[in-house]
Amino acid sequence: MDKTKAGYLEGVVSVIINSVLFILKFWAGVVTGSIALTADAWHTLSDSLSSIVVIVAVRLSSKKPDNDHPFGHGRWEQIAALIIAFILAIIGYEFMKDSVEKFQEREFTQFGTLAIVVTVISIVVKEALAQYAFYIGRKTDNLSVKADGWHHRTDALSSVVVLVGILFARQFWWVDSVLGAIISLMLFYVTYQIARESISKILGEKPDPELIEKIQNTICQYHKEEMHLHHFHIHNYVGHQELTFHIKLKKDLTIEEGHEIATDIEKIIEDRFGIISTIHVEPYETIQNSGS
Repeated sequence: MDKTKAGYLEGVVSVIINSVLFILKFWAGVVTGSIALTADAWHTLSDSLSSIVVIVAVRLSSKKPDNDHPFGHGRWEQIAALIIAFILAIIGYEFMKDSVEKFQEREFTQFGTLAIVVTVISIVVKEALAQYAFYIGRKTDNLSVKADGWHHRTDALSSVVVLVGILFARQFWWVDSVLGAIISLMLFYVTYQIARESISKILGEKPDPELIEKIQNTICQYHKEEMHLHHFHIHNYVGHQELTFHIKLKKDLTIEEGHEIATDIEKIIEDRFGIISTIHVEPYETIQNSGS
């Protein structure tokens, strides 16, 4: 699956569908006077904004490496995910503020069939969009598309909360304001999850032990020389990954022989795992506390 085209398609589909849903939900919110429905409508519109961010990020991250950015532009995806998290945080704050004000004023909202129908449509469509975004995200490992999927999921969940509230609105005057606050808290949680994952990838992550084990086993299949691999570091540039590590070889090997072994291993890793690696060669007698 082409990463750039898939990201574009997910973004465009999201913008179109979310714009239609926004009109429906906003109309229902105005007719009923519900802060929860209106807030849910703006939440849906924010999905369109985040999807536009995804489209721009896919375009920027697909640019080839240049002199100023030799490792490519893939980390635009993480930056885009942070922007989406920022948008969610602002919307969550506004929902919470409006909900508190309505609760203090003891406002009652009268829902009807229109609110129920629009909310059910929103739940079904938004969950379908979330599943689609997650599918594209898994296939392409695009963080911003995954973040967009979570945005769709939170919108679907917030609509579920609204639907439950509508069913109990006649019994409790405070349902609408409490629903708005719940939606706000859901948004804050998702903001935290998206931001944490994005920042973690930007700062750099510890290599996956399972990946390192696979690399070690693969190298051992092709090279029977006595060697010790250690001190692994991986740098994720989204478009590609850079791996650096040390190998210890017998000291009686020549520089040329050691270089040939390292080069051969680098080629194996690139062919089998699609990772560019750089290897530092050490003699077996070298003792250092470099980790394993």
